[in-house]
Amino acid sequence: MITLAIGVGVALANLAVEYGLVTAIARVSRYLTEPANLPDEVGTAVLTNTVSVTAGYGMLAEFRESGLLDDRATLIAVVINTFFGFVQHIFTYYGPVLIPILGLQVGLMYVGARAGISLAITLVGLLAGAFLLRGYTYDSSALEPDVPDDERRTRREKFQYAGQKTVTRLRSIVPRLAIIYSLVFVALEYVDLEGLTAVAEPITTLVGLPGAAVPIILVATVDPTSGAIAIAPFLGDVFTPEQAVITLLIGSLISLTVGTVKRSIPFQYGIWGAEFGTKVIVVNTGLKAVFISVAIVVFLLF
Repeated sequence: MITLAIGVGVALANLAVEYGLVTAIARVSRYLTEPANLPDEVGTAVLTNTVSVTAGYGMLAEFRESGLLDDRATLIAVVINTFFGFVQHIFTYYGPVLIPILGLQVGLMYVGARAGISLAITLVGLLAGAFLLRGYTYDSSALEPDVPDDERRTRREKFQYAGQKTVTRLRSIVPRLAIIYSLVFVALEYVDLEGLTAVAEPITTLVGLPGAAVPIILVATVDPTSGAIAIAPFLGDVFTPEQAVITLLIGSLISLTVGTVKRSIPFQYGIWGAEFGTKVIVVNTGLKAVFISVAIVVFLLF
């Protein structure tokens, strides 16, 4: 499924180039790319994240491979993607699944906190682009179809050319995905990642949460939906709405380690390769940890 989604993203990027759609969509998303000093074309990938995060990453990978973006610009674009990827999950997970489980009050508080965390990360990306990419120039011709000005491809030729480029790109991505995912699955059979949740008890004691928070954090670390189901019966009796949100946020904070091993490393290494993929993971995970911690402090104070 991941390979299919990446393929769709790369294919859409190539077709958008062939039909000139990148330029058209870029005009709409210019308010995102201009403040960050990114080329207008990147807005296409950013907006694609609201439909499919994997496809959005696939488009960015295509822009980087084509030479439109260097590593620094790509990394900032990835950070800006965060909130738009979250928007997709509102309609596919938070709205139809999590809010009904937690109830309207706690559900909206938790989703609001996650939205604020994602938005803060995106704003960091915009600020980083404003300062770190100042004066950057981009070669938009890197995305132009490789065809003489006096020749035009037929519709069939455009699809064939986009398909060839997509297959070429997938040949470099899919083997990495298969190898890294296989290594991770094998590692998970021998490493007790749940043991990492031993840090939960001192944290819950420090912030004054009920003792029942520890097993709930353990469950939420492994599966966020199960964590929400586990805490739901205790809402109002054992946990106040604020304590419930803090508990789930602590679970998501600790689960960053588990999620990095299970999902981020295989996916990011597959998309970008080990060197740049490591940079993406460090930046993404670090920013999430910082702003989840900030959100916890805000709920404790107010």
